[in-house]
Amino acid sequence: MISKFLSKLKSILFKSAVSADTPLKKEKKATKSAKTSKAKTKTKTKSVNSKKNIETLTTLPGVGAKSAKALYEAGFKTTKAVIAADEKDLLSVSGVGINLVKKLKKLK
Repeated sequence: MISKFLSKLKSILFKSAVSADTPLKKEKKATKSAKTSKAKTKTKTKSVNSKKNIETLTTLPGVGAKSAKALYEAGFKTTKAVIAADEKDLLSVSGVGINLVKKLKKLK
């Protein structure tokens, strides 16, 4: 009778120990894949946000796709930043000329 009890106790203890280890391993794998998927989504959202910001810059009069991209890469992320910028700063951006700067200054 004691041997039956001990064998049952061993089976219960070893089963619970094995089952407790297994989910932890699965969780570690899940967190690794979650981290990599988060990194991928961050880069996707950054590229999507930059595309959206460039598209919003094209709403300014006289600003096309090329000049909007040049303005965005120069650090002018929003339309407000472009409108508030100095003429010298805007002229230092390649693809932006004096006529575009005049159009943008009329918006102030």
